[in-house]
Amino acid sequence: MFNRRDFLKAAAATGGLGLTGKINALTSRCQDSNGFFGVHPFVEAHPEAVFIMRTNVDIKTNKEAKVATGLEFGRSIFVPKSQEDGGVPLTHTIGIKPNLTSRGSWQSKGYTVEGTMGVITDAYFVEGVIGGLTELGFTGDQIHVRETNTSASEMITGGYTGMSLRTGVTLKVNSAAVGTISAEELTWVDVPDGYWFRKIPYLYPFNAPDSYLISIGKFKTHGMGVTLASKNIQGMICHNYQEFCGGYAKITMSDDHMNPNAFDDIKNSYESHKDSIPRWYMAGTSATTSGLGMETWVHRTLDNHSVSKSGIHIIEGIYGRDGGGFTYGPHPDGNKDDLAMDYMTNIIIFGKNPFYVDNVGHWLAGHEPGNFGLFHIAIERGLSSELNPMRIPVYEWFADGTATLTPLTDFERTPLVTYYMQEEGEDYWHMLDEPYEYSTVTAVKEKNKPEAFILGQNHPNPFNPYTSIQYTLPTSGNARLEIYNSSGQLVDVLVNGYQNAGSHLAVWNTNNHASGVYFYRFRFGGLTETRKMSLLK
Repeated sequence: MFNRRDFLKAAAATGGLGLTGKINALTSRCQDSNGFFGVHPFVEAHPEAVFIMRTNVDIKTNKEAKVATGLEFGRSIFVPKSQEDGGVPLTHTIGIKPNLTSRGSWQSKGYTVEGTMGVITDAYFVEGVIGGLTELGFTGDQIHVRETNTSASEMITGGYTGMSLRTGVTLKVNSAAVGTISAEELTWVDVPDGYWFRKIPYLYPFNAPDSYLISIGKFKTHGMGVTLASKNIQGMICHNYQEFCGGYAKITMSDDHMNPNAFDDIKNSYESHKDSIPRWYMAGTSATTSGLGMETWVHRTLDNHSVSKSGIHIIEGIYGRDGGGFTYGPHPDGNKDDLAMDYMTNIIIFGKNPFYVDNVGHWLAGHEPGNFGLFHIAIERGLSSELNPMRIPVYEWFADGTATLTPLTDFERTPLVTYYMQEEGEDYWHMLDEPYEYSTVTAVKEKNKPEAFILGQNHPNPFNPYTSIQYTLPTSGNARLEIYNSSGQLVDVLVNGYQNAGSHLAVWNTNNHASGVYFYRFRFGGLTETRKMSLLK
């Protein structure tokens, strides 16, 4: 663990980080928490959905812009909540899992630190998210950033050591194996129905009682496809149990903690899939070049998710990375040992279900999700219920906490090549963008659609200074949401224009309005509904 002296040495070694002080708490958010917090109620109410927030960072080295983006994002999704609404106590411990994988021997390739930035989740964005948590009342010593798959020196060059110093959070890289690491550093979790595991050792505080997990992955490609959320939490597990990518034959853990029938169960599962999942026919046992190796990685990954308690899965895509997920990639000549590259993709993808988040993330990276076995087997094991990205509700999320149902095709795709399951005659760096016939896979049934619009009661109510108003449209059309004071005067218009069918969320910022009773009136399709609310300052 880094102590304060180590932090100061690290900051001096990197020449300072150009930002002053830690992010100060906003008194209003702290007072409004009543001792509890949680993910925005609209996100919690839509676990079947994926949310995309567009960002506007000019270059990947703009530290201030990235912190500001993380802070805006953190403020918008982590909000005060009551215990009755499922709020999490502010006495809980927060475990943050960024993608902090080791970047390998990047110096030998002639890379600068800047050239390797896209290998890991951006530290300045994470700093901003942490600012949103401390505004709610958390202290730095309650927030723990943990990783198995990296080193202390890479935390310095990656910006995490300095981030920890500025925010006061604890940062720990622990690559010690079971038997070497102290028992107090681990939380053991049973996996009674696991294909591979029977017990998993997690780095504290991940999956510990009274802890809350925030997963913040990176928008980049890898040998498993596009890394994103599902693979990110692999690094919560103690070394060597986290080595999911070793292939079918590799065992790096105690036999007592494995399913005694692991090899047979995985082999039988593979036999049922090898003719139906794209590229699964490929022979061998390697995780990135064979169907059986990928089947093994998938079941280890799903075992992990089946017992992990997560608050939210976030993909930082301010900039995305192509190639192998580390330093090697297709530039400049497309050779196996060339260099990877970062692109200003400017998106944050998030949601409650990591497989929906990853499905949409694969599509945004230019790939067709039906071509990846992870999503097929996640459905079979009950962790997902949809394969077709066009059937997953997608909302554009805004920094003020509003959400609009938006076609996925409205978002720009950035093709990011991978080396996943290279077929004979195919370029080493390639896209899996072949059309997939989704009608052959059983998908989730359509939810019952309302016959008329539904206008919800604002939340919270009474409120200060923000309140959210949810409404649902049975069809697409023009909608208008107005705010009136108790004298009947129009004081604000929150919505006015064409919107798609489905659920939407509007937020009213009352900073310029006095305490009192207000009314919100919603108009759609010739119908009108009005509700009452109270602003208390």
